[in-house]
Amino acid sequence: MAFQALFEADLVGHDPLEVLERMLVDDTQDSGVEIFARHLAEGVLAHREEIDRKIAQAAPAWPLAQMPSVDKNLLRLAIFELLFDNQRVPVKAAINEAVDIAKTYGSENSGRFVNGVLGTIAEGLGEAAQGGGATSEEEAG
Repeated sequence: MAFQALFEADLVGHDPLEVLERMLVDDTQDSGVEIFARHLAEGVLAHREEIDRKIAQAAPAWPLAQMPSVDKNLLRLAIFELLFDNQRVPVKAAINEAVDIAKTYGSENSGRFVNGVLGTIAEGLGEAAQGGGATSEEEAG
């Protein structure tokens, strides 16, 4: 739900938290899902400038303005989880989840692209990346 809200907001310029609230009203979820979706969306928004800088550093050939919205917002969510989330999702789990969603909703190359960018960022995490690491190119393909 957080991904959908960020995607819609990015695509049409709506406030992502308002989009999320509308989605939560339209699609009744348990309170845990609602809390987690808000946590992710608010976290991405709070750190968006720094997250976008990380994306630009890891993918210099792809300016954010030209990056597909699916890829950009999946990267934002996963980078928030990797770098800023106090709930600390394992590196490999965050990357795998983003790659799986990219394969489902993105272009033919989205899974590989998202995996590559997140792998580059995970390398900067030091020992955490050593233990969990990015998925292999084979898994992303």
